[in-house]
Amino acid sequence: YKLPFALQWIWPLPLAVGIFFAPESPWWLVKKGRIDQARRSLERTLSGKGPEKELLVSMELDKIKTTIEKEQKMSDEGTYWDCVKDGINRRRTRIACLCWIGQCSCGASLIGYSTYFYEKAGVSTDTAFTFSIIQYCLGIAATFISWWASKYCGRFDLYAFGLAFQAIMFFIIGGLGCSDTHGAKMGSGALLMVVAFFYNLGIAPVVFCLVSEIPSSRLRTKTIILARNAYNVIQVVVTVLIMYQLNSEKWNWGAKSGFFWGGFCLATLAWAVVDLPETAGRTFIEINELFRLGVPARKFKSTKVDPFAAAKAAAAEINVKDPKEDLETSVVDEGRSTSSVVNK
Repeated sequence: YKLPFALQWIWPLPLAVGIFFAPESPWWLVKKGRIDQARRSLERTLSGKGPEKELLVSMELDKIKTTIEKEQKMSDEGTYWDCVKDGINRRRTRIACLCWIGQCSCGASLIGYSTYFYEKAGVSTDTAFTFSIIQYCLGIAATFISWWASKYCGRFDLYAFGLAFQAIMFFIIGGLGCSDTHGAKMGSGALLMVVAFFYNLGIAPVVFCLVSEIPSSRLRTKTIILARNAYNVIQVVVTVLIMYQLNSEKWNWGAKSGFFWGGFCLATLAWAVVDLPETAGRTFIEINELFRLGVPARKFKSTKVDPFAAAKAAAAEINVKDPKEDLETSVVDEGRSTSSVVNK
C-alpha cells in the first residue's frame, strides 16, 4: 500500500518546472502596472510573426488596459449580491453554476466508483481492477486530446457532444444491466470505460474554461466561488444516490443505474442547448458586450462585436460627463447591422 502514496512525490517536480516556464497572466501584470512585462507575456502567447504580431499584441494590450480601467472605475471589489442583483450578472451566475453542476448530473461520479460499479455489475475483482486502470489511462489520453479539441471545436460543442455521447452509452449500459450473461457484464464494464474517455474529452476539462469565461472580470472570483459551492452541494447528493444505487443491501441497481444517469445527461444537454453560450475565441470585453446586449446563447457564436466600440460603450455607462453626447456601438449579427445608443 505504500507504493501508491510514494508515487505521489513524483508530481511536484514536473509541476514546478511547468509553473516556472509558464508565462504570467498579462491581465494580472496590467493590473499591477507592469505594462512592459504584460507585452512580453502576450508576445509569448499570441501566434504570428513580424509586424502583424506586433500589431496584434498592441491591440490586445490596449483592449486589456481599456477593460481593466473600466472595471476599476466601477469598483475594485464586487459583492456576492452583485452576482445576482441585476439580470445580466444573474444570468452569468446561473450559467456558471449550472455549467459546473453538469459535472455532477452527467454521471461522472459513477466513473469515480468504477471499481465498485464493475464488481456490482458482476465482473470479477481482478477484472474490475484492470478495467479501472485502463479507464484512467484512457482519461489521461482524452485530457491531452481535449487541449487541441477545445481550441478548434469550441466550448459548447465539446460540452454538448460529451453529454450526448455519455447519455447514449449510459442507456446501453442500463440495457446490458438487465441481462445476467457474462458478455453483458463485460460489455457494461467496457462501455463505462468509453464513457470515462468522452467525459475527460468533453465536459470534464471544458467546464473549467467556461466558468472562468462566463462571469464578468469584476465578479469572476465570487461567481466561481458560488459555482463551485453549488457543485459541492449537488455532489453530496449525487454521492449518496450512487451509494444507494450500487449497494446490494439498498436499491441494488448495478449497471441498470445507467438508465438514471442517461436521463440526467439528456436533461443537462437540454439546458445547455438553451442556456449555455459559446465563448471560444472571444475576449472578455466581447463576452461582456454580448451579455450586456442580451444576445441569446445560440447566437453568441454568430454575433460579431466591434471590441473597441464595445469598450467605449461600457466606459460610457460609467463616466457620465456630457448628457448631450451619444455613443453609437455597432454590432453585426448574422450579416445585419444593428445599433445600440449609449447616452453619456
